[in-house]
Amino acid sequence: MAQSPAIPSWLQRHVGTGDGQIAPVILQRARTLYLQKVAQGAVANPCYMAMDATRPSTSGNGAPGDRFYVICEGKKSFRAVSSGYGNGRKLKRADFSNDRQCAQNFSNAEGSKLTAGGSYVTAESRTSFKGYYSQSGKREPFHRTFLLFDGEGETDNARERAIGGHPAVFLKWQCRFKKPDSPYADAQGYVPYGTLVNYTGGRSNGCTTWSPAAAAQILSLAEGNPTTLYIYPEAGDINSVARAVKKGTSLSRAGLYWNASCLKQIGAPKFWPRQTLQPIIDQWRDSLPDRPQQDLPICK
Repeated sequence: MAQSPAIPSWLQRHVGTGDGQIAPVILQRARTLYLQKVAQGAVANPCYMAMDATRPSTSGNGAPGDRFYVICEGKKSFRAVSSGYGNGRKLKRADFSNDRQCAQNFSNAEGSKLTAGGSYVTAESRTSFKGYYSQSGKREPFHRTFLLFDGEGETDNARERAIGGHPAVFLKWQCRFKKPDSPYADAQGYVPYGTLVNYTGGRSNGCTTWSPAAAAQILSLAEGNPTTLYIYPEAGDINSVARAVKKGTSLSRAGLYWNASCLKQIGAPKFWPRQTLQPIIDQWRDSLPDRPQQDLPICK
């Protein structure tokens, strides 16, 4: 990427490695991507976004750690919020799972359930019905909006991977009940019912997830108005940091960046390229036994 213009003075105070700040390399790449897409006419949104997947899930005060950034330079607005990273999988042939606090494994393989760093542009959003849940003593339908991402380079298979952003909430199905008047009822007139689970700041299946409040603002920002998202780290960053750790080289002296507390916890990061990991995932899928679909029990 070409160099972006100098960082404005109001934004510089948000640059750093402390809580609520954005690392210099991430801001530089995010700004460059955004300005390139603006120049190409691909985006006209006054705001752009970035994510630092090397940061911990929890901040020092126990709250979800801020590692997703929304920057609107025209309004001199900078916001840091929490976000989830991919949890990965633990298979017999390869363990590429991530713990709750810090991400160690990254990949762009379909089915890996891992975060892939790089350049994205937000695309259309889709809202889907997930089931019913209880609210104020009533059973209400739950819908979740999913903002699709289009990637390029290492992230060019974002559509294939169904990678995007959404609120960090899912409905854990428990049973089904009769509601034939519901537009979501099945052929027998039943709808699923469950409990809402909020996993803000935790792990995802590879997508970018936000708290419900932050998601509402981000989805509104990008609805019908594409913008850029830069996620750090990319494969090259991961491999360079891993080599530096192996050699005992200081990251700062080598001009590299990784969140210090997470690096201490994980030891060294690892990138699993799709050409290496995809065959392992595909073989695992082929080995799974066919299981007949089971109906949810009837709610009592």
